[in-house]
Amino acid sequence: MTEITLTRFDDVRDAYRQKGLKQALYDAAGVIMADTLLTLWGDDHRKRRRLENRLFRRDTFEHYERDLLPGAVDEVLDPAAAAGRGDVVPLARRIVVNLTAAAAGVDRPEGTPAETDRLYSYGVKFSEGATAVHSTRDPEELKAEVSDALDRWDEDFFAPSLDRRTEMFSRFAAGEITEDDLPRDVLTVLVRNQDALDLPRDVIRREVAFYLLAGMHSTGAATTHAVHGAFGWFEDHPDDRRRIIDDPVFLQQCVHESMRLHPASPVARREAMEPVTMRDGTEMAVGDTVVMDLWSANRDPEVFGDDADRFNPLREIRDDVPRWGHTFGGGRHACIGMELDGGVPADEATGAPILLGTVALILRGLLARGAQPDPDDPPEQDPNITRVWWGRYPVRF
Repeated sequence: MTEITLTRFDDVRDAYRQKGLKQALYDAAGVIMADTLLTLWGDDHRKRRRLENRLFRRDTFEHYERDLLPGAVDEVLDPAAAAGRGDVVPLARRIVVNLTAAAAGVDRPEGTPAETDRLYSYGVKFSEGATAVHSTRDPEELKAEVSDALDRWDEDFFAPSLDRRTEMFSRFAAGEITEDDLPRDVLTVLVRNQDALDLPRDVIRREVAFYLLAGMHSTGAATTHAVHGAFGWFEDHPDDRRRIIDDPVFLQQCVHESMRLHPASPVARREAMEPVTMRDGTEMAVGDTVVMDLWSANRDPEVFGDDADRFNPLREIRDDVPRWGHTFGGGRHACIGMELDGGVPADEATGAPILLGTVALILRGLLARGAQPDPDDPPEQDPNITRVWWGRYPVRF
């Protein structure tokens, strides 16, 4: 079998649009990722994506940004600011873990800090499993740990959440409750459409766990990279520290620029399920693979300029290119939560206001509280993963 690598922005975009290419990056993460939305292909992917897409609409994003995220940011950042220091990595993850759980369909009946701590620890372990392809740890040891965490999370959170939704849908079908009484989350969608999807329980369990880990994992990483990028920018543009807090457009541009430079995964991988012809005429046979080097494509100087390797939120980009590049994927596997994380620009045609997105709201919350690099405790990369990934990012307030 042949493997080709793509490094140019437009070549990667073409590959994302090829319908004959199937996700192939997460084979090593099957314990947590098998048969989830991210790894499906063809009709199975289309059916499940169509159902779950209904949860990720502008009114949902507005609800999160207006009603949920501000309180979550305050709850986590206020104590850290009062203490005078904190670590961006766990702070960002803790802000989003309960919100992500609500979107996934994981109930928190206790509503206590201890319950959040348990949920957080499960999410961290699931994230380790999802990034197994880039882990430096022993694969079998990691797999066993993730499998054990999944079983414990099932008993602790998933089984009660599934039972409650199953009971609620039975009552809804009997006319005892209305549509408005049903939760708006991924697990409810899967329970409600089980006749059409016919999913085994373990697949439903992994799908819900995937949404839990994806939100916490990617948002935490993106926030930490955005903090690092902003701190670097302030060294040469000190007046922009106030601007990033007050100017929502500039704030969002900073976040998108950081996302461009630091995609959640440095590569994407696809396998040909049928003969495919790439834009340069390269023929791929069934079983051939293509590696999309997102790190390089997002720094393509023909698209992003001669300073494409640098953090510059003011750069000019052509209209057909997202400011975050290929960070959220593309085609049918574009990240379903990209606008929740990255926000939505204002729409002049409709008058819809800007939605900042989760990462921008957390970044602004940190900077508004005076977050600065800790001169006595520099940030460190995570030694357990080959990605450019912050393991610790201490700050002072």
